[in-house]
Amino acid sequence: MGLLTIGAFAKASRLSPKALRLYDELGLLPPAHVDPVTGYRRYAPEQVERARLVAWLRRLGMPLVRIRHVCSLDEGHAAQEIRSFWARAEADFAARRDLVAFLVGHLEREDPAVTTTASPLSIRYAAGSDVGLVREANQDTAYAGSRLLAAVEALKYLETDGIPAGGLLDVLADAVEQAEQAVDGAARTGSAAEGTGTTLTAMLWTGSQLALVHIGDCRVYLLRDGELFRITHDHTVVQTMIDEGRITPEEAASHPQRSMLVRALGSGADATADLRLHDAGDGDRYLLCSDGLPTVVPDGEIQRVLTDAPEPERAVRELVALANGAGGPDNVSCVVADVVADA
Repeated sequence: MGLLTIGAFAKASRLSPKALRLYDELGLLPPAHVDPVTGYRRYAPEQVERARLVAWLRRLGMPLVRIRHVCSLDEGHAAQEIRSFWARAEADFAARRDLVAFLVGHLEREDPAVTTTASPLSIRYAAGSDVGLVREANQDTAYAGSRLLAAVEALKYLETDGIPAGGLLDVLADAVEQAEQAVDGAARTGSAAEGTGTTLTAMLWTGSQLALVHIGDCRVYLLRDGELFRITHDHTVVQTMIDEGRITPEEAASHPQRSMLVRALGSGADATADLRLHDAGDGDRYLLCSDGLPTVVPDGEIQRVLTDAPEPERAVRELVALANGAGGPDNVSCVVADVVADA
């Protein structure tokens, strides 16, 4: 079979002639022959398969630069790269979905037509932080109050300042910005190491819901009806690798990059925070903790303590003790809060 005209090749590859001209200019899909006089392009039949791959990848929304890279790989590595791209796309979609749910829930809550008949709720809480057995200084912070549960003290002003009507989302966004400015300020004054980024995980009590803001590798767990749920997603290199199927959770535990953040405050990293609203229920128990706890204490042990400890203070003490009993390789901070019906 001879060379195909651009029209015939466009039909076979399901790419428009306009797209083929663009991909030629970008060096992604150059024709087999270009007439030196007319500039007319002709393509070899064996180029159809590559062209169809390009078309499929464009339908996935993959950027052209990444498509060029995929097309340069053998089939096995190309498949892995596509899997990696889609895992990231799904994670980004999930983040947007959570933001949509946050906005809808927040706006419906403010709709005068939406009323609640549930009994008034409040929270009982405790916080604790420990340097561990290896570190010389404690870089973790933990705070618990009647409205705020947080792992960054820069947010403590939220405990006393009122939240303007309709402003919950703005308050949380401003809190992230102010915390990031505090991190940048510490870096400029030399009180933080160069390139340092920090995490932020906090829950703001609204009376019947908890508004969550999260960035980094601290975690939030919910114990409800005896079951433990992790309601945050680690923003780390190894978690990304797990999501993309490159490593297993077991391999992540000893991975040399397990502490490297892909989202953080400061250090030039992506500072996009996750935002969610959680409907609270009587009997719920929440745990906010730094990574110094889950990296050495299995979820089963965390669940046992949260289930058995009668008061938040005791749960905090026992969780910190478990981390130190496992070697205490890092600072550990815990905030435990119980949701209770007002008498």
